[in-house]
Amino acid sequence: MTEEARKRYAEKESRIRAAISLREGDRVPIQIGGNIFAVTEAGYSMAEVIYDETVEKAKNSVIRFLLTYDPDFSNALPELSGEGRAFEMLAPTFFEWAGRSGTKVGANSIQQFIEFPILLDEEFDKFFSDRTGWKLANSMTKLSPVCKPLESLSIPLSHRGGLQVLADEFSKPEMREMIQTFWTASDRYKEIRKRQRAAAAEIAELGYPEFGGGKAMVPFDEYSDTLRGTILSLTDLYDNLDVVERFIEEYQPAMIEAIKNFNRDGSKTGKFVHMTLHKGLDGFMSDEHYVKYYWRHLQEIIQTIVDQGMIPYVFCEGKYSTRLGHLRDIPRGKVIYKFEDTPMELAKKAVGEVACITGGFPNTLLEFGTPDKVADECKRMIDACAPGGGFIFQTKASLGISRRENVEAMFGTVKEYGKY
Repeated sequence: MTEEARKRYAEKESRIRAAISLREGDRVPIQIGGNIFAVTEAGYSMAEVIYDETVEKAKNSVIRFLLTYDPDFSNALPELSGEGRAFEMLAPTFFEWAGRSGTKVGANSIQQFIEFPILLDEEFDKFFSDRTGWKLANSMTKLSPVCKPLESLSIPLSHRGGLQVLADEFSKPEMREMIQTFWTASDRYKEIRKRQRAAAAEIAELGYPEFGGGKAMVPFDEYSDTLRGTILSLTDLYDNLDVVERFIEEYQPAMIEAIKNFNRDGSKTGKFVHMTLHKGLDGFMSDEHYVKYYWRHLQEIIQTIVDQGMIPYVFCEGKYSTRLGHLRDIPRGKVIYKFEDTPMELAKKAVGEVACITGGFPNTLLEFGTPDKVADECKRMIDACAPGGGFIFQTKASLGISRRENVEAMFGTVKEYGKY
């Protein structure tokens, strides 16, 4: 890292640390992910970036965005950079991405998850009594047609003569094909990951702070997002409450133990542990259910992250206005809450005394607004959220299709008007 880059890093990190600890720095920090905007400004499409196995297009997009707009945080490579062909080999049924053959996702769109239940009612007993068997025969086969041979996998009860039977099972033509596909995809991924790491290292040399330290998940979100889907998970609070409770009792201790291992050697002290909250938003469950099956687990996870010397970075997706009172009960100056559709002035009033807040700036204004309207909204948010510190300027989501003059107005306004 050059001397100029080291100076840039120190200046930006100081600004960010001040905001997290609820102090006023020199100005409001800016955390903006370039994403689609960065890619298109560099002259590419998201589909091109996803299928460019050299990862050069993704790297060039990020570097150009950082050096042009100079945010206070680094940008990660766009998700799936270089992974298109390798991912196609695995043929996921729960995921769509730009450039995939036959996809409805546009060439300049982020990836899209397709939600459907993986765990069915009739599989509950097997899920809790034979997790490996359930994953092989029931779960993996729903997630990819590549795994279909696992449906009929038969493992003999006795070991006497069983090894030959097992060898025969895995030697079936369809099993050989599945295993070969996995080998090929894995080898391809190893090369892509190597290029992704090299690109990330080159970006890090520019001197933009990167705070990634791990990810955590609330048990109910894991239950809903990956197993039952939104509708079934919410009706399960009434129809299958014993299943919900049993899953949470199993998952929460494992999540807590995983967090305790994030920073054993102290190398990730001060880094962020990201959480995206999906099913705790306004209207998805009663406040009674929220406290019992969501908040108390989220609160324990937040405290455990803080105990490890790391920063919980909690993205409250959707509307979170009715939950703000609960979010206050955390260690002061140790947590970042990002909001999507919660009014930022309300968030500042409710949790601004205990946590750093971020998010809330409407991405639609960058696509359909004017530079004057963008500047006015930036100033309004700064007036409402910046006093006393504890505010990081950020859009609701990473940048999508946006007008360049509006993005320039946003950065220029925050850097000038956001001075303390």
